[in-house]
Amino acid sequence: MATEIHTPDLRAAANSALTSRWAKPAVFMFALVPLIWTVWLAYTGELGAEPVLESVKASGLWALRFLLIALALTPLRMLTGVAGLARFRRMLGLFAFFYAVVHLSTYIGLDQFFDWTAIWQDIVKRPYITVGMGAFMILTALAATSTDGMVKRLGGKRWRLLHKGVFVAGLAACLHFIMLVKGWQTAPLVYALVCIGLLAFRRWPIRLARRKEPAVRIRPAAAPRSVEAPEPHFPDGSSPARRS
Repeated sequence: MATEIHTPDLRAAANSALTSRWAKPAVFMFALVPLIWTVWLAYTGELGAEPVLESVKASGLWALRFLLIALALTPLRMLTGVAGLARFRRMLGLFAFFYAVVHLSTYIGLDQFFDWTAIWQDIVKRPYITVGMGAFMILTALAATSTDGMVKRLGGKRWRLLHKGVFVAGLAACLHFIMLVKGWQTAPLVYALVCIGLLAFRRWPIRLARRKEPAVRIRPAAAPRSVEAPEPHFPDGSSPARRS
């Protein structure tokens, strides 16, 4: 007698793990690791000759990374069918905002020492700061309206429309990174291409699926009435004769 081999359902296992009571606390703790590591490096004097500048760079980079990770969850869910990934979109989006706050606070407090005149001159002199501030304002609006109560107040349609601003924030953050570095460097361009790819993937598979949908729904054609003129069928498989 042949022995049945039961292969593990990886999708079910992934969903089970992601929906467990420990999943969110674990992701929360892992998301704090970059901040803890940066603080440790600053404390031990291993951030280089300009630790404040390195802290600003590190926090800004992690804000961009968490934003891209949050944007990647929907494409990953579409590709893998693991619905549990959707549980972490809000959390990771808020961590992107959190690291953006750390990024801006470090710049204002530790780099500029709350010298608002110097900060304003910096904004006027360096357009990349203006672009970064634009991305930060969008993330602030998204974080402020991320609660369930705000979803009810705004209504689902208006809330979804507002939160499409995350796409603009992602592109603005990548542009901020590109403008920040001197010359054309690989890393900022890679982040920008990843962001563009994620945004494109969220739309194109849906449209392609809708275009192919009628072909999938067509039923087998009935026998033709004559050799010269086969009986026409509607996209749902029914014929004009049956509808008359």
